[in-house]
Amino acid sequence: MAEELKTLTARSVKWNLIDRMSSQLLYGVTGIILARLLSQEDFGLVGAILVFQAFASLFVDSGFSFALIQRKAPTRLDYSTVLWFNLGMATLIYAVLFVCAPLIADCYGGDGRLVPLSRVMFLTFILNASAIVQTNRLMKKMDVRLVAASNAAGLVCGAVVGIWMAFAGYGAWAIVWQNIALNAVKSLVLWLASGWLPLLRFSWQSLRSFFSVGAGMMTTSFLNVLFQNIYAFFIGNRAGLVPLGYFSQADKWSKMGITSISQVLTSSFLPALSAVQDDSERFARASAKMNRFTAYIVMPAMGFLMVMATPVFHCLFGAKWDPSIVLFQILLLRGVFTVLTGLYNNYLIALARTKAVVGQETLRDVLALVFLVATLPFIAMSREGDILFGIRILLYGQLGASVIAWAVMTVKTAKVTGRRFGQFLGDNVPYLAETVVIGAVMWGESLLIGNCWTLLLVQALTGVGMYVSVNLMLKSVIQKEIFAFIRGKKSDFV
Repeated sequence: MAEELKTLTARSVKWNLIDRMSSQLLYGVTGIILARLLSQEDFGLVGAILVFQAFASLFVDSGFSFALIQRKAPTRLDYSTVLWFNLGMATLIYAVLFVCAPLIADCYGGDGRLVPLSRVMFLTFILNASAIVQTNRLMKKMDVRLVAASNAAGLVCGAVVGIWMAFAGYGAWAIVWQNIALNAVKSLVLWLASGWLPLLRFSWQSLRSFFSVGAGMMTTSFLNVLFQNIYAFFIGNRAGLVPLGYFSQADKWSKMGITSISQVLTSSFLPALSAVQDDSERFARASAKMNRFTAYIVMPAMGFLMVMATPVFHCLFGAKWDPSIVLFQILLLRGVFTVLTGLYNNYLIALARTKAVVGQETLRDVLALVFLVATLPFIAMSREGDILFGIRILLYGQLGASVIAWAVMTVKTAKVTGRRFGQFLGDNVPYLAETVVIGAVMWGESLLIGNCWTLLLVQALTGVGMYVSVNLMLKSVIQKEIFAFIRGKKSDFV
């Protein structure tokens, strides 16, 4: 049983990585083209809509997908009940938002363009709701190949639609229809290829059985989404759509890495953690290994990308989005703590400690709120040639809140998993130190090389080469096991 779990988990990590890398490549290429073709205001319009879409999406799922993964053996009736609930909630929420579209426009100076844009964009609620359970079933079985295929198919179709409309001059509509096509194709592939059909039944008893975990996770998700999107709302409301466009680009590109890492960890590790939830010794060993694996990936990924931010933006977008670079770097640094706290929440979810998750998320969000209130008066502040001055103050405040919350959450999570704070910290420190030293070398290269493409190539080779070499010299067990897995050899890296 233990060997089978290791094999399934390793295979799940593999396909999740393939899925995320291919998805981000497709999404990235599309995003680069659209960023070159569309204006800052176009992205600001869509960014304003996405704030409301993120909140409403929470009520479609209500945290039940986490409850399904946490449950050891959900039945077909369980899956069917959650599916019908999701579809019903999605339809209801779409109807409400359709009527409220003019009020959304009023939040951004009464810009009438937001009304038709939002009414079409919100159709993604229903499309997403139809795919949640199909995806969840495959993740529960640690069978990620079909999920990867559906994501790739959706991204390709969405790219074709979005790029064509951008070239045709449709502006913000290109992004809206890109999202519609992406979600429609993804859902269609899952339904046609998964071989699973729901029962034409709905069980209140089954739904109630998920409330203890689902309700807690919905509260947690609501708080997360609130403090991930409230900044965009205030930026658009107070500073305007053009600054919101710059922020949206920085936020989007930073989230590509942050969200991908978090999703890989959750979809790969949470089912495995749930399977050993009754064995405290194995759970402690698994959490230690997962901490080190996460640190090995997230520290250099975020750190090196911060150093390479300027050549990345210049090579991909020219100078058009230069004001977004500093915002991008701050968000990446904050993302390190987002990934780590998300990982720690997985440990608590696997142990059904949803109250603890809610408590920790509440702490994090209270801190974020305190720093938000403190920096709110500065959001619209600008200097000559710098319209994002106030937004940077806002983001530095949120970075401080994330650091404090991470420290408190680490102490509490360590106790739950049977380990000490020092052990959790020790899992991260070696990889952080390596990243800082190598990052300094990469920064020095930026003082000597002017061409952005040459600099980008040299920095990438330096970062990867030195990081792998240092860990070889230090005989990193995590790196050794990851390389063994990549070569197809038996590995116990989770």
